[in-house]
Formats: sequence, C-alpha cells, structure tokens
Amino acid sequence: MTHPLQAIPEAFHKGRHLGITSVCSAHPVVIEAALRHAARTGKPALIEATCNQVNQDGGYTGMTPSGFRRFVEGIAADVGLPASNIILGGDHLGPNPWKHLPASEAMAKAGEMIAAYAQAGFTKLHLDTSMGCLGEPVALADEETAHRAAQLALVAERCKAGIDPVYVIGTEVPVPGGATHALDHLELTRPESVAQTWRVHRDVFRAHGLDDAFTRVIALVVQPGVEFGHTDIVHFDPGRAAALSATLQDHPGLVFEAHSTDYQTAEGLRSLVSMGFAILKVGPWLTFALREALYRLDAIADIMDSRPPSGRLMGALESEMLAAPENWKKYYSGSEHDQWILRHFSLSDRIRYYWPTQNVNKAVDELLNRLGERPIPAPVLHQYFPGNGFSDAPSVARKLLLDAVKEVLAVYESAVQ
Repeated sequence: MTHPLQAIPEAFHKGRHLGITSVCSAHPVVIEAALRHAARTGKPALIEATCNQVNQDGGYTGMTPSGFRRFVEGIAADVGLPASNIILGGDHLGPNPWKHLPASEAMAKAGEMIAAYAQAGFTKLHLDTSMGCLGEPVALADEETAHRAAQLALVAERCKAGIDPVYVIGTEVPVPGGATHALDHLELTRPESVAQTWRVHRDVFRAHGLDDAFTRVIALVVQPGVEFGHTDIVHFDPGRAAALSATLQDHPGLVFEAHSTDYQTAEGLRSLVSMGFAILKVGPWLTFALREALYRLDAIADIMDSRPPSGRLMGALESEMLAAPENWKKYYSGSEHDQWILRHFSLSDRIRYYWPTQNVNKAVDELLNRLGERPIPAPVLHQYFPGNGFSDAPSVARKLLLDAVKEVLAVYESAVQ
C-alpha cells in the first residue's frame, strides 16, 4: 500500500502544487484545532512528536509513542475524525536525548525509541543521527551519520506496524524552537550538500540491505533560509533558494522538508511549497497564538466579573517559570526586564513547556470555568479579539481558543493546496 505522503514528491515532479502542514505540538487545544481543521478540509492531519517530547521514557510530556497515539486518537474521536485520516510522525529521531552518553549507549536508547514509534504506528520517521555523543565532535561526518541512520531504519523496518513507513533524512535545520541570537546572517544548505547527503545515505542503506526502505525516503531536511529568533524573523527569499530548489530535478522521488517555518507570510509559505520545500513544519506559532488568546481571555474574565484585568494567568505562569527555569534560563539573556518580556512573549515560545504543569493547568481550568459558556458582549470581544468585528453571534471562550489556532492553520492551508 502506498503511503499518502508519497503523493507529495510525485506531485511536485509532475509540476503540481501540493504540500502538507506538519503540526508539531502536544498541546490538546492545538491538536484539537488541527484535527477539526482536517475534518473540515477532508485532508489528512499530519501530527508529529519530537524525540525529546515523546519517547520510551516518557519525554517531557510524560507520554510514550503509544500513549501519544492514544492521546491524539482520543481527541479525534471527540471531534469525529476517523483515525485513518491521521498521519503520525516522529521528528529528530536519534540519540539527541541521550547525547551526553557514549555513542553505543545513546544509539541503543535511540533504537529502543524508534522501535516504540514504529510499533505504535508512526509512519513518518525523521532519522536524525548527526549529533555527536560523549567524546565525539558536535557534528558527525556524513558517512557516520548515514550508518547510524541506517541502524535505526533497520529497527523501524523490523518493528513497523501496518503500512510501510516513509523516511526523512538530513539535519540542516534551525535550532529546535528557533534561534537564540540575533539573525544577522543565515546560511542556506549548499546544493552540493544535497547530492552528498543523498548519495552517502543511498550507498549506506544499500550496504545494509535497505534498498526498499530507501525508496521510501520522501524528503530531505534542508535550510531554505527561514528562521525565527526571540523577536525577529528571517522571511523566505525565493531568489536565494533557487539553486537549492533546482537540485530536486536530480531526485525524482524527493522533496524538501522545511523546519521552523513559523511566522512566515502566506506568500512565503506558498513559495516554499511551489519550490519543493513541500513539508512545512510549524509548532511554536500555534502555541504562541494559543497563549495570546488565553491572555486575552484572562482579561475578559475579569471584565465579565466587573473588575479591571489583573493578569492572573500571566502571574501563574511567571511563578511557575521562575520556580522551574530549566526550560528557558539558558535561552533567554539580557536584563531582568528583557528576560521578563522573553519569558512571556518570545517567538520561540518556551512558555509552551509550562502549560502541562499542575499549577498552570489549574489556572487555565479556573479561567475557562470562570467564563464557561457565557456569551461575551460584542464591544468587549472587539477590544481583545478585533478580528471578530462587532458580530451579534455569541462567542464563548473555548471557541475563541480553537479559532486562534485555526487562524494560523488557515495560513498554512492556503499555502499547501
């Protein structure tokens, strides 16, 4: 059976415009919005988890791959989307969570992880083995990277459940979650690097008896010139990426996967897809939009209770981030004021790590319970959600949250179709 994602490189090489949005998030509201969006459009929902987020040890979400699948499919059942309309992917699958260990131990853990992903029915697998482990260089040579990728592919092929998985290789991507410095200059992937990565992986996979698996490598991760930092965005420049795009002519079964496409313009995203950067990964922008909506609703809840906005939710998050700074401290620098701004408003959105915590979860639940199903008066709604106009149609909190995420997804939908 042909994997549905194989239609994307086929379309590109036939001159048809087709891409897909990869939703990289574990937030239940983001997942629900993505699945409702898929139900409305009739297109598959591609939901991806990262190696740090979800793994056999639970990751920072506390979920194993099978647990993440149950989580997503439970939401799908609630919104009426068949599980067959969901494609689950694993991102940066490799030794990264254990790179502080010797390579043999880290790769053994990575093997356990990809086995768990494959057994749980994840069928889009990004093999990322480029990082050095204990005592190794920060970045490995292509040959060693390919050998380790093939090692993981052997495990995935042995453990796959149901439809044959497709693979993504290559690692020339921005730092997960965005850059941590001013974006003065951004190096695109060199065209010759595409040929080198492809050739080395093909030869190593062949040597491991993985010829069939290699026919299912549908994408190569490259840097097309998109990135975001804390406060700035590098927008896609089609002219700069033309030579990189042209290399796809030599690889008829391949497209490129673009990471950190968050905050790009609709025109930029559409240009990416038309030039073969057809798998668009988005994550922080979705939870950034969610956070904006929650802060607005927090103000509305106070107004509905006849008092000035007090920033109760922001205060709960600030307390939690200060009490457990490990998810932001090494990323945010500057004065106390600078760090305060970044904690709440950075485009890298490291605040997203705190939504699942008990105290923040409680604060969000209390906020939504305060608002309940109460319709928000049009002038109040317009103050905080001016895009809704002065509609007489009643709006309630949960719908506004979902709509905030759907607005971002709609930008991507206009780019990929």
